[in-house]
Amino acid sequence: MNQSNKIQLEPSALRGPGSIKPVAKKAVRRRKFDHTLALIRLLFLLLAMAPLAVLNPPDLGLSCAVFLLALLLAFSLRKAYEWERVVVLRLGKFKKVRGPGLYFLIPLLDHIHTSIDIRIRVLDFYSQETLTGDSVTVNVDAFCFWLVWDPQRAALEVEDYEEAVALAAKAALRNIISKNDLTTFLARGDLIEKQIQEEVERQTTEWGITVQYIEITDIQVPKELQDALSRIAQAEREKKGRTLLAEAEIEIARKLEEAIAIYAQDEGALKLRILSILNEGLKTGNSMMLVPNSITEELKTKDIFGLQALSELRKNREGEG
Repeated sequence: MNQSNKIQLEPSALRGPGSIKPVAKKAVRRRKFDHTLALIRLLFLLLAMAPLAVLNPPDLGLSCAVFLLALLLAFSLRKAYEWERVVVLRLGKFKKVRGPGLYFLIPLLDHIHTSIDIRIRVLDFYSQETLTGDSVTVNVDAFCFWLVWDPQRAALEVEDYEEAVALAAKAALRNIISKNDLTTFLARGDLIEKQIQEEVERQTTEWGITVQYIEITDIQVPKELQDALSRIAQAEREKKGRTLLAEAEIEIARKLEEAIAIYAQDEGALKLRILSILNEGLKTGNSMMLVPNSITEELKTKDIFGLQALSELRKNREGEG
């Protein structure tokens, strides 16, 4: 985050004394020396003085007057970057918003009130020990993404628009916390963020500022409440697991009921199922397999493996011999 965007809040009477930490002053933005603008001013001076070079003999008074005029106009030339908008006042009244690029100011008449950055900025703010709707003390940290869409309003409607946005965001956060339960904060963070954004925008729109996005980064609750919430969550997970297991048992019972109906109507299907069960048991490589008596009796009477037919064939051969 840029140093110019780090805004801390001064003590305020919002929702009780001492609810906002004291803050350091904002850093002053320092402009670096602009070599391009200096070169343009030098070229302007040279072009302004060029006609005087052809005078013969040179007029010292005229040369000084032209030089001073060219110097004054050269230093009236200003430059604004692509992301800057300059609010210009003429004799104390608003004249125009200049930029980006080069522009002129009338000496002694025009004055630059402020230069406003129209890029998206990030503001971090927080609430300190605020009660929720169900009387739970929480600390909430959040980020606010905002930008200036009307530099004229931001410069003229409010004294310090950056600090005003910070205070509005903090007040909105505390207000939304007091209106919602802790469960809503934990389960519907997107809804809370939307409510905070709408409340902040109701105030900042008049200042030419819009809030694009609010993101809650951290919700801190007391240690005792964290343990209780952990136990509740564990109980909910156990309840959900048992419910799913019971639903699975019900579904299995229904499928078995359908299978029984099919086997009762189709004797061939039942035989194939019995053979499938025996085959699965033999695949394990065991030399002994335990089979219920009902299945063995069924095998004997139905002669599924053809053992009875083989025994009768042997008896017939022995009788013929």
